Amino acid sequence: MRSLFVIGDSISIQYGPHLKWMVEGAYRYDRKRGEQEALADLDRPAGANGGDSSLVLEYLQKEDEKGTRYDLLLLNCGLHDIKTDMSTRSIQITAEQYRTNLEEILALSIRMAKETVWVRTTDVVDRIHNERSQLFFRYHRDVVAYNEIADQVFGQRDVPILDLYRFSRIFGESAYNDHVHFTEEVRRLQAAYIAGFLDSHLKEGD
Repeated sequence: MRSLFVIGDSISIQYGPHLKWMVEGAYRYDRKRGEQEALADLDRPAGANGGDSSLVLEYLQKEDEKGTRYDLLLLNCGLHDIKTDMSTRSIQITAEQYRTNLEEILALSIRMAKETVWVRTTDVVDRIHNERSQLFFRYHRDVVAYNEIADQVFGQRDVPILDLYRFSRIFGESAYNDHVHFTEEVRRLQAAYIAGFLDSHLKEGD
């Protein structure tokens, strides 16, 4: 049985338990460790929360130095990259740096994993996020722009791209239970969507 290792933001932490159950029997599920630490503050990249692309890159570099290898690597970063300072309006990771980080993440994933799947970043509704968030802004336009960058980087090497962005938008604004995270029902549906994608991907690889 192949292993599935997840490195992603807090969205992945929340759909993770459902995904683990849904892929049982097809994959051994694992992820970046420290879920309790991450759940203490979903806006702070700690523990299982992969954080922005610089942190994901740093994590993979350290794991590569230890000789860690994966069967299937499910990757995502973007929501932390587009955090925008409320005072200076500066973005946490510029688009140029995001592209550079993803190119290095891609190179590492090709070496470290037999297969990689990239997960597109879920959307932000400006009004909902920026009225509810007390720490930083995020904007829909940046989600779109950064997803396009990721599409280009991973698409050029024919890495499968799982469009969780488009899937999650189907459920509209009622899908959110805070500024950016989803209700329990939507998390289950996201997990089912991912499991279905992986099931199809597994059959194609056989």
